[in-house]
Amino acid sequence: MSYAKQSEILFLWDGENWNPNGDMLNSNAPRYDEISRKALISDVRIKRTIRDYLETKGEEIFVKETKSPKGVMDGKGRVNALVGSKKDKVAALIEKCIDVRAFGGVFPVDKETNNLTGAIQFKMSKSLNQTEINYIKGTGAFASSEGKENKTFREEYNLPYAVFATYGVVNALASESTKLTDNDVEKIINALWFGTKNLISRSKFGQLPRFLLRITYKEAGCYIGGLDNLATLKTDKPQENEIKSTADYSVDLSLITAELSKYKDKIESVVYVTDGNINIEGIGSDWKKLDFGI
Repeated sequence: MSYAKQSEILFLWDGENWNPNGDMLNSNAPRYDEISRKALISDVRIKRTIRDYLETKGEEIFVKETKSPKGVMDGKGRVNALVGSKKDKVAALIEKCIDVRAFGGVFPVDKETNNLTGAIQFKMSKSLNQTEINYIKGTGAFASSEGKENKTFREEYNLPYAVFATYGVVNALASESTKLTDNDVEKIINALWFGTKNLISRSKFGQLPRFLLRITYKEAGCYIGGLDNLATLKTDKPQENEIKSTADYSVDLSLITAELSKYKDKIESVVYVTDGNINIEGIGSDWKKLDFGI
């Protein structure tokens, strides 16, 4: 069997008046770098979006909250629930669960803890634009306790607008050990796009996928690196925090195009998807545009 080829992924997505990744240690405010004034999103949030969407498509997911008679199932219980009768439980999990093949995991089996490094890894995502955190306070629908006249107060935080660059690598050197296939990668990429679009909750409503680039290489271990840092934002606004929509800026990929020219003999293909509502500059003439049915 052939396993997943080496590739890089750059995914641009945005939202307004929403909280894409709350920090539980900071009153669930959006993750934020005070120095750069840019919002942040953990790789765990990105993987959660992918996992949740894949599950709606019938894929078996290992990392998810699962109930047990005693409450929430622990890792060992989850392993046993999925592959309890199998002799080689890790191999069985790899075969059964797409998120294990993609992202690896930690598997407590009997008295041992097994660690599997995933073939697909994402960096901490950051916003291309500088932004700020809004603090909103209001009243709840109910009294603070029975017989009280005053209603409870609620507070929340959000970002007025941000466009994020999410960067990931499919590591062909690891894909054989996790049995990750190119078909799995296609499913992951689709889930990244449509999972982002269909994560419609109160705090996430309004986020949209805008652009996705995938570079596939002929050689394992070959990649440019840091594509998120090579995508630059251009705007006529005096301050980046004045950006409120895709109409207020363009994204320049010319630095990526220049890097690709250095790797041209090692590149198998460059493909991209766009929703058409974001201005992207620097798209290579030899890049192939795909249609996700959007």
